[in-house]
Amino acid sequence: MLSNNIKYYLRPFGFIPLKDLNLPNYKFIEVRGNHYSNIELIKREKRKVSRNSFSVEDFFKFADKNKHLQKCLNSLGNKIILNNQIFKKKKSLIFSILNTTPDSFSDGGENLNYENNSIKAEKMIKNGADFIDIGGESTRPGACKVKPSDEILRVLPTIQCLNHKKIKLSLDTRNSTTMELGILAGVKIINDVSALKNDKKSIDIVRKYKIPIILMHMPGTPKTMMRKTNYFDVVLDVYDFLEERIKFCESNGIEKKNIIIDPGVGFGKNIDDNIKLLKQLSIFHTLECPIMLGISRKRFISTINKDSEPKDRLGGTISTTIHAMMQGIQIHRVHDVKEARQAIDVFEKLNEK
Repeated sequence: MLSNNIKYYLRPFGFIPLKDLNLPNYKFIEVRGNHYSNIELIKREKRKVSRNSFSVEDFFKFADKNKHLQKCLNSLGNKIILNNQIFKKKKSLIFSILNTTPDSFSDGGENLNYENNSIKAEKMIKNGADFIDIGGESTRPGACKVKPSDEILRVLPTIQCLNHKKIKLSLDTRNSTTMELGILAGVKIINDVSALKNDKKSIDIVRKYKIPIILMHMPGTPKTMMRKTNYFDVVLDVYDFLEERIKFCESNGIEKKNIIIDPGVGFGKNIDDNIKLLKQLSIFHTLECPIMLGISRKRFISTINKDSEPKDRLGGTISTTIHAMMQGIQIHRVHDVKEARQAIDVFEKLNEK
């Protein structure tokens, strides 16, 4: 929220379990179904950033006569308009990763046969996935761009097969031609790592079919992104990027209920950047969109724990997922569906009144 070249950001923190809400002297704010005891006020003025923390009660008093802070507070507390076709009364969703690529960082070369992919996808759904997220282009650091024609040949047989079985699909692509053919073949959500910046025609496809779009932060391209990690403040810079992309979509006829955001952990961020983002995920709620998080088997886990193989990073994936849920993250993009669903369900049960 801008005021005379000063921009304000709000970050709720101090997660309160539901069973503790009735304890005396607890003042809280409800955000996306979670409850928090504190709010951090971040003020950015050109190259200067200040941070101050308040109890919820004290912040309400502090913001009472400041219309800009009041607007920020309203956006934090507002109930966001959800696309019922996506959520269907669920609090948390799992998007299961199915890469039909020869070179993805974790499962490259494992899913090249659409008949085998059909069996895998059915198992993913049985294990608790809500959507299968199909991708035909590796976006690992340093990956080269794939021709849309090659990408289409990789993903379309699997999309057609899974749609025939009425499995809900999202499509991980940054190319408008792939998007349109995927939608016509049954895809229900587009997941674009470039936030619709790679292909100028992509916004027209999303608008034409009125399909939900996931906007992710990535500086540059997969090939160049790790050379573009010079942030002033990574959390605020990612926030500002996503805010601009949301405005771009809305100004081009995309309804807010069809926008999901993803801060892009691991995409053009070093270990310190990733940790800062993960510690402050709740700041993105004032953008008033559902948030997806893709941290499954990411390299930052092995930087902490020294397990170099992606498939050995399950523990770190689950730990980060629960941490994200405490910050109100609703959509989780994972490889290990069964384990993630178990962790999410247990956490939600333990957090009941």
